[in-house]
Amino acid sequence: MSMTEESMRFLEEHIPDLADAAVKQAYWQALATGSSVLVSEEGELVEKFPDGTQKVVKHLEPQTAVLVGQRLELS
Repeated sequence: MSMTEESMRFLEEHIPDLADAAVKQAYWQALATGSSVLVSEEGELVEKFPDGTQKVVKHLEPQTAVLVGQRLELS
């Protein structure tokens, strides 16, 4: 079974949506099975538990702004 260029383009355009849905599903599934999850919130790494409690694990360094097409020059 081969895909047309149009159907392939349609699927590629929806990859970000599919990835977002998969991450959300994994998050809730982990909590539902009794595991904790780590998330980044407001500059902190936070561990969230199934009972709704949370614990700050560490402060995160500020994000580095990267421009589209920017390359890392190794010395």
